Amino acid sequence: MRGEFVNVEELKAGLLGTWVSIAPEVRPSKNPDGTLKPFFLTRNFVYLAEDRFELTVMNHADAFGKVPIAKIEIAGHMFWRGEHPIAPGAQKVDFVADQAYAVTPLIQAFVDVLNKAFADGYEPWDVGKKQSIFGKSFLPFGLVKGENFKEYDLVHLVQGLLFWGARNVDGRGFDTEANRPTNLQIPLMRN
Repeated sequence: MRGEFVNVEELKAGLLGTWVSIAPEVRPSKNPDGTLKPFFLTRNFVYLAEDRFELTVMNHADAFGKVPIAKIEIAGHMFWRGEHPIAPGAQKVDFVADQAYAVTPLIQAFVDVLNKAFADGYEPWDVGKKQSIFGKSFLPFGLVKGENFKEYDLVHLVQGLLFWGARNVDGRGFDTEANRPTNLQIPLMRN
């Protein structure tokens, strides 16, 4: 199916605004021992002028999104890298969190993990207390002090739905060009 937009500038204009998850999404992630585990989330994405974006991700313990674990807020810029072969009109996009990255733990069990393993350089973690992790090391998300988080992803806008890339089934992140997604994730709908 052909994308609705002939060029990137038309795609950007069609992307402006707020997009939300249709339903909770499942993503593969890895346990510390390397085994796979499911990861559930919902997304609220805002595309702004000048290729800026804001993304709020709600992590959940369950497939129905009833038990929130954490809220993650990211802001930055999108860099358009050309056509992606997954579908006509799809574009390669790099998302760079160069403005903000914050975490709000929403259950005590997650707070306990953060306070035990990730206390260095942070205030004590508390339920409902947002902390910036921007520019700091934060191992659970692969953040390294002084480096902006970056993902090599894709964008495809078709029939009023916004698709990004589906996570690699082996749990690899989109941390290199070679790991850029080759499948589409469950879409977001305009809010």
